[in-house]
Amino acid sequence: MIRKVWGKKRIDVNENSNSKYYGWYIVLAASIITLLTVGFRLGVGPFVKPVIHDLGMSRTEFSLIVAVSALVYGLGMPLAGILLKRYSTRLVLIAGVIMVDVSLVWTIYARGIISFLLSFGILLSLGLSFLSPVALTPIVSNWFVRQRGKALFYLSTGSMAGIAIMSPLETFLIESLGWQQTLFMFAGLFVCIVIPCALFVMRDEVPEGADMKKGEIDEGIKVNKLVNLPEITWRDAVNTRVYWQIVIGLFACGFSMNLLGSHAVPMLIDHHFEPMTASFGIGMIGIVAIFSTLFLGSIADRYSRKNILFWIYFVRGLGFLGLVLVVNPWQLYLVAAIGGMVWAGSTAMSSAILSDLYGVKLLGLLYGWAYFGHQIGGAIGTFLGGWGYETLGTHFFAFGLTTVILLVASAVSYLLPARRTVTNPHPLN
Repeated sequence: MIRKVWGKKRIDVNENSNSKYYGWYIVLAASIITLLTVGFRLGVGPFVKPVIHDLGMSRTEFSLIVAVSALVYGLGMPLAGILLKRYSTRLVLIAGVIMVDVSLVWTIYARGIISFLLSFGILLSLGLSFLSPVALTPIVSNWFVRQRGKALFYLSTGSMAGIAIMSPLETFLIESLGWQQTLFMFAGLFVCIVIPCALFVMRDEVPEGADMKKGEIDEGIKVNKLVNLPEITWRDAVNTRVYWQIVIGLFACGFSMNLLGSHAVPMLIDHHFEPMTASFGIGMIGIVAIFSTLFLGSIADRYSRKNILFWIYFVRGLGFLGLVLVVNPWQLYLVAAIGGMVWAGSTAMSSAILSDLYGVKLLGLLYGWAYFGHQIGGAIGTFLGGWGYETLGTHFFAFGLTTVILLVASAVSYLLPARRTVTNPHPLN
C-alpha cells in the first residue's frame, strides 16, 4: 500500500489494483501539449515563402529571425526550470499559453521585420519554451522511476506526432486561408488544449515510490545498473565530462531538427517537388517516428541508453544526406521512413541519462541549460540553411554539414561513461 497526498487529503494507492497508474495520464497530457508546441515550432517551413512575400523579407532575413527565436527558446528553458522548482508545472504552462497567444495575435498584425522579430521571433519563442518538453520532462521523471526511459520516450511521441501532423496541416491551412488566419486558428487551439491539461491533469505531488513495485521501494532500485550516488550541486554536474557530452549531442539534435523544420520543405520545393508532396514527405518522418518511439520506449529501460543514443544520431545523420539527394517522391518517402525510425528519442535518452546520473531534483535546471545547447545548434542550423542557399546556391552545404555533425554526436554518445565521477564536490546548501 502506497500513500500519496493531494493537499491535505491522503489517498491510498494499491499497486496491485487494476486502476491505471496516474502517471500515464500525465504522460498522455504532456504528449498532447508537445504535439502542438513542438510541431508548431518545427513546422515553420510552410510559413517561409508566404511570410517573406508579404513582409518583403529575404530568406536570409527570415532565417536570422528564426535563428534568434531558437536562442530565445533555449534561454527560456532554464527560466522555466527555475519557475518549476519554485512554483508548479500548472503555473508555468498557463504563463506559457498566455505569452503564446499574445504573440500570435501580435504576429498577425506585424507589418515590418522588427515587429515580426519581436512577436514571432522573441515573445512566441519564450512562451513556447514554457510549454516545451523541457518544462514537462521533470514532472514525468518524478512520476516514474522503474519505467522512466519508457515514459520519456512516450513523451517524445507527442513531438513526433507534431512533426507528422503540423507541416501538412499548416500547408493546407495556409493555402486555404492564408498564413495570418492559420496563426489565429492556432492561437485558439493552444488555449483549448493547454489550459484544460494544466488545470485538470498536471499534479506535481507524487505517490511514495512512484511507479516502483512492492519491495523495490524499500530495497531501492538500480536503473540500467547505475548505482545511486550522493546528491551533488548543479556546479558539480556541469564540471563533469558526461554533462558536456550530452550537450554536444543535443547541439547536433537541435542543429538537425531546426534545419529540417525551417528549410526541408522549401529545399524540396526548390528541388522541384510539389508543396504537398514535400510537406507529406517531411510529415512521414513523424508518422514513422510515432511507431518507432513506442518500440524504442519498450527497450529504453532494458538496454544501454548510450548505445541507443549512438544509433539514433548515426542513422539520422545518414538520413540527412539522403534527404538532400532524393530526386523523386518514392526516394523521398523511403529516406523519410528510414530517418523516422530513429528520429525520436535523442532528447528522451539524454534527459533519462541526466536524471540517472544526477538525480531528478537537478533535472529541470541541468536539462534546461543542456537544451540551450540544443537551441544554439538550432539557431546555427536555421541560419546556415538560408544563408548557405542564397550565398552558395545549394542546399547541400547545410544538409551535408548536418550529416557530419550528427556522426560526431554518435561517436561522443558511444563514449558516454556508465556512471558519473565528481571530484571535489561543492557542499549542498
